[in-house]
Amino acid sequence: MKSMDSLQEFNPSNASNSSSININTTTTTTTSSSNTVPAASPSSATSSTLSRYENQKRRDWNTFGQYLRNHRPPLSLARCSGAHVLEFLRYLDQFGKTKVHTQLCPFFGHPNPPAPCPCPLRQAWGSLDALIGRLRAAFEEHGGKPEANPFGARAVRLYLREVRDSQAKARGISYEKKKRKRPPQSSSSTSALPVQAILPPTPPPAPPGAS
Repeated sequence: MKSMDSLQEFNPSNASNSSSININTTTTTTTSSSNTVPAASPSSATSSTLSRYENQKRRDWNTFGQYLRNHRPPLSLARCSGAHVLEFLRYLDQFGKTKVHTQLCPFFGHPNPPAPCPCPLRQAWGSLDALIGRLRAAFEEHGGKPEANPFGARAVRLYLREVRDSQAKARGISYEKKKRKRPPQSSSSTSALPVQAILPPTPPPAPPGAS
């Protein structure tokens, strides 16, 4: 089961948009006398990661633009609000691949159900959260003002939180951050006791006349 779905799989009509995006993988190499191929440097690996992110962000932005054009009535980006972003996220659920169990399902809260069930497929919370992050950045890169960014609207944040909590219950997965481990305590049972309890007891005084 995939927990992260690519936006390119959400909208099949996006193939025409993504085909126009070319990934430039040409690198400049230097010729040496030994004709050996230099190993990839950490900087080249970082730039490759950035290129994948940037291309994914472009595909997401093109897909959202296609959604606005196909909207009835068609919407312009200037008129787009947080409510339209929520419509877009719910529209993407039909392309999801994550099984989300209903409360009536016997596998509700089971992270690895042993048998198939008729519960619907949805977009995983992690996919939607990453998608909104890319679209929020793309909106401002295309001249949008941060205070007018529909992808950062409060309604969108609340929706993502609701999806996270509902999927965590339905799939039995915890999204809470791991707490820091406390330093190990001494195995001695007397380490937490006061000093008076650690000292040996004082013997009673000898009775009179004892040698």
